[in-house]
Order: sequence, then C-alpha cells, then structure tokens
Amino acid sequence: MLPNVLQPNTTDHVPVLADEVRELLALEPGQTLVDGTFGAGGHASLLVRDLKGEGKVIAIDRDPSVRPYFERFRRTAGVSTRVLRGDFSIILEQLAENGVRADAILLDLGVSSMQLDRPERGFSYAADAPLDMRMDPSAEYSARELVNEASERELEQIFRRYGEERFARQIARAITRRRRQHPFERTAELVDTIKASIPAPARFGDGHPAKRVFQALRIAVNEELDALEAALPAAIEMLRPGGRIAVISFQSLEDRIVKHYFREEARGCTCPPDFPICVCGRDPVLRVLTPRPVRPSARETALNPRAASARLRVAEKTK
Repeated sequence: MLPNVLQPNTTDHVPVLADEVRELLALEPGQTLVDGTFGAGGHASLLVRDLKGEGKVIAIDRDPSVRPYFERFRRTAGVSTRVLRGDFSIILEQLAENGVRADAILLDLGVSSMQLDRPERGFSYAADAPLDMRMDPSAEYSARELVNEASERELEQIFRRYGEERFARQIARAITRRRRQHPFERTAELVDTIKASIPAPARFGDGHPAKRVFQALRIAVNEELDALEAALPAAIEMLRPGGRIAVISFQSLEDRIVKHYFREEARGCTCPPDFPICVCGRDPVLRVLTPRPVRPSARETALNPRAASARLRVAEKTK
C-alpha cells in the first residue's frame, strides 16, 4: 500500500545524527534557525526545543509535498516560523542579499526518506515507477529526459563523475542501444538494462547494481552539487558572528565539497610561506568544529540503516 501523500506520517523521516546536530549547533532562546532542507521536519522539530519558545525558524525546501509537514511543525513549534519553497542555494542567496541573519543553518543533503518511500517519485531502484527523480515536481527536466536524450558520452561522464560507477561506459552504451528500440519510461526498465550490462560477479555484493547510476542521475537532474557549492558561501554570509552551520552529506562528492570549503574558509592568510609578513590581510572566516566528519553510532545504524553513509561537518563563523 502506498503512503498517503497528503498526510504526514511519523515514519516518513527519521532525522539522522539528530543528537549530534543538536549538540553542535547549540541553539539558545531568541536565536534564528534556518533549515535549508526541511523535508518532513525531523531535525527542526528537535532543534526548536532549544529555542524554548523564543526565536525564529525559517524552513526551506524545493518539494511542495513538505507543506503538510511544515503545518504540523508550525502548530507545535512555539516560535515564529515561515516556509520558503525553492532550491536552498537560491533562497539562501536571496535571504543573504536581503540582510536576513541566522544563528544556525542546517543542510541535510541528498534525497529524503519521504521521497524514497514514495515509488511514484521514481527515486528508488527497488520499485517500478515512472522514471522521474525530480525533487521539485514542477521542474521541466526529469531523469526520463536525461536517460533518453543525453549522448552516450554524456551519460558515461554523469555515471562516472556523480556515481563513481566503474562500469559507466558499458552501462551508457547499453542504455543508448536499448532506447533506439524503445524509450525508457520506468525505473524497472533502467534497472534491467543496468544489470544486463555489467559482469555477473559485479551484480553481487557492495549493494544494488543500480545504486550508483540512480544516485548519479538524481544528482544530475537536480543539479545537487552545483546547488551545494553556491549555497555554502551564501549560508556563511547569513550567519552572525559565532553562528554555526551543520551539513550532513551521504556520499563522498558532497562531503568533499563541504570539507574543502570549510578548510579554505578556516585558513586565513594565503600568502606564500616565504613571505616575511602577511600582506593579504585575510582572516579566517570559519572555525571548524569537526576536524573529522561525525559518523552515526552503531546503534543508530542498526535502528536506521539509511544513516550508515551519513557524515556530519560543522563550522562556526569567527567573531
């Protein structure tokens, strides 16, 4: 039975690394929280407790189906709330340009459980559904257009770059061969093609054989890495001195972007090592609070297997 998409369900989303996020963001009464990936509101519902009825929450999400979840959250939040629909990178840039300031910003990247568990959205390789994968259903370009219209070379590059798929060339070739006879319409058609195009031994172990290709298509369709690269500087501009940003990623490409950005903004002086004095005058913008990414505990992973790949990085804007 499909879940009721009009009513929020408590099993729609289990917030990952929730205790760690709450401890590291360290919200206090009167402060402003920006949840850039609101989803079903799991993290926001925990974090708002630390505001103790004083403060503000700004929720952002590109998926219109979050509205009932936000309404549920709003009724119990006890603080001023607002929801903004759109790509978090664009919304954060607009808020920063308008002088909106925050004390804590959370970005929980990737696809949410509420999207994965709804087969009609086409995110999952485990259920047959229309080939879609759009986080914003009103967006023009879906996975169907990408799979049926991109060249073999473009598909190979997407699978290799965004999915780190070692059989990218074989899979791209099989897709272009198959679509000449009949365009791809459903996820099961794509899964069957992927399975048939890779060696039999590679179909077993290390997860589902379509996992990396589906990840790559989702990232490409929603331009997730570009959005993350644009969102980070906008988020830092929004933060008040002493404010903190927490980013949860679920794959190495996202985590690498966050790690390098935090490290660069925490560097300070960029003068060559042989300069006797600093002439660039650049001060550190961030202080990294997690030298290594925080990972879920064994207990959390056992209770929520989808948390296994999560990595949390947190940084504080310097005063």
